[in-house]
Amino acid sequence: MGEKVTMFIPKYNITNQILKNVGIVEAAREIIMNAPLVPAWEAKFRKEAMERTVHHGTHLEGNPLSEEEVKDVLDGQEVIARDRDIQEILNYRNVLKFIDGIQIQIGTSGNYNFTLETILEIHRLTTEKIMPPESAGNFRVRQVVVRNTKTGQISYTPPPAVEVPYLVEDLVNWINSDEAKAMHPIIKAGIIHYELARIHPFVDGNGRVARAVATLVMFLDGYDIRKFFSFEEYFDENPMDYYLTLQAVSNQLVLDTHERDITPWLEYFTQGVAIELNRVKEKVQRISTDVMIKDRLGEQVALNERQMAIMEYLHRHKSMMNKDFRKIFPDYSDDTVLRELKFLKQKGLVKKIGGTKKATYVLK
Repeated sequence: MGEKVTMFIPKYNITNQILKNVGIVEAAREIIMNAPLVPAWEAKFRKEAMERTVHHGTHLEGNPLSEEEVKDVLDGQEVIARDRDIQEILNYRNVLKFIDGIQIQIGTSGNYNFTLETILEIHRLTTEKIMPPESAGNFRVRQVVVRNTKTGQISYTPPPAVEVPYLVEDLVNWINSDEAKAMHPIIKAGIIHYELARIHPFVDGNGRVARAVATLVMFLDGYDIRKFFSFEEYFDENPMDYYLTLQAVSNQLVLDTHERDITPWLEYFTQGVAIELNRVKEKVQRISTDVMIKDRLGEQVALNERQMAIMEYLHRHKSMMNKDFRKIFPDYSDDTVLRELKFLKQKGLVKKIGGTKKATYVLK
């Protein structure tokens, strides 16, 4: 009798809900990928998506820092908080940098060979200076349980530690298989996220690792969508839904783990990506400024942060008066704001109605 070779085979159905979500994703992706954006906007959107990913990705796991505090930490400002909480923020940013580095190295052809070491390195970066060095980047060697933080009850018992290396290796082989290569990247990312959360390969940091690996695989399959998105925000808006959906699938009473039907999780996951990409699409469409600029001036104009904020305000509120300056720019003098408005007027983007004191500015 030879050794029993197990191969990870995800069991799921493509339901109408999943098809609808994937359709929304594709439509939004098309618009986002092809929107002509001034480089300054591109950089702003990427930075915001990174900040949202770091904030929501760590907040979901209990990090108490607010979105503003996270921005300050990432910008190198002084923030009064526990060292551990600050370290988690810096670590997750390093994880995202690591993912970017791999993508640049491999490209987005879909012809990558995914490795076990990548998962371990993502974990090491996630838990650096938080877990003892012998645990960071290494699989757990003991049994752990997942408890409901509210009730203290055990909500899920992951597989025994001895099985972890084989289960993860199985998953890595599946990621590199022809079946997975042929699959829609969003569905594949959802399956990978679920399986890593189920195996729970580490003592701590499993959720962040699962989401980071899912993101990386999407990127490698050409689904980086200009790095404008953060599906962590959707999970963090209702964390109970996130955990309960994962647990409901993992706690299905089946004889063999391959019998678990992960369809409900994939419906939930693809919906998250669809909602997030729709948000990004609407934002990108609102900033049609540069399309107007290009059409009118035949050139791209890079706006600075303050000029972008003015254009965004005018898109949203249709007009702006001197009394609105304080709302948008509490830290700048009226003269500074007037100087930015003068630049936008010269470029033919904004026009002024009325005299200086009672002036109203509108989009041209």
